[in-house]
Amino acid sequence: MIKLTGIADEAGAALNVQIKAHQQLGWDSIEARVVEFNGVKGNLHEIPEDVFEKVCEELEANKMAVSGFGSLIGNWAKKITDDFSITEAEISRAIPRMQKLGAKLIRVMSYAVCKNEDGSDAAEQYEAERFHRMREINKRFNDAGLTMVHENCMNWGGMSVDHVQRINEEVPGMKWVFDTGNPVFIPDRKNPGHRQDAWDMYQAIKPNMVHVHVKDGRWIPEKNDAEYTYPGEGDGQTQRIIADLVQTGYNGYISIEPHVAVVFHGAGAADE
Repeated sequence: MIKLTGIADEAGAALNVQIKAHQQLGWDSIEARVVEFNGVKGNLHEIPEDVFEKVCEELEANKMAVSGFGSLIGNWAKKITDDFSITEAEISRAIPRMQKLGAKLIRVMSYAVCKNEDGSDAAEQYEAERFHRMREINKRFNDAGLTMVHENCMNWGGMSVDHVQRINEEVPGMKWVFDTGNPVFIPDRKNPGHRQDAWDMYQAIKPNMVHVHVKDGRWIPEKNDAEYTYPGEGDGQTQRIIADLVQTGYNGYISIEPHVAVVFHGAGAADE
């Protein structure tokens, strides 16, 4: 059975706003990422322990479960050349908090794409180091009884279908979360000047996919930016993908953004 959950901070940073939005939608779980409580704001695995405990109490009081964590691990603001100890510390903080909240999934990425000064993709992408780190990250979470899911976003593994296939080969058993809206704004490396095809990326990720994130939009060349829409009104092929999920018996979560006007890819969001 498909279950609905929401990317909590897309409704607002404050925990009470997140809880209220999901209750109004009739959802009994949130996918937690950034939270603000008692004047403290940060990613759920980074906020101080006393604040985290209060967040747990508030979630329990409102009977709101946590379907998963949206982590900072290897995200699009993290360089592969940064010391791995940064990632290891994030993992060590995330695992006990996931276990306390009963969350089974955690989103990660395979670090930012290395760029040249002109913004083009660099020839050196430190692939061997990426694969080593992703194997270690995956093992840490698996050993704790948790599932790491790689997101098709602005990171090495989300660059193309070929990158998906390559990292799957190099990190055996790795699972994925597929975001229908991300191909809308990620460049198609094989067709310069165009964006990725959402269906092609979905087909590449589907065999190892255990979580789905639904959003939609269209690329506006004149603005060099994406315009976000209701699901089904953009180029994310959401109707086709959701129909396929139903027809093929997908029984995981579909995580939906409880908003239309805002997306989380602003410059200030990466480190929160």
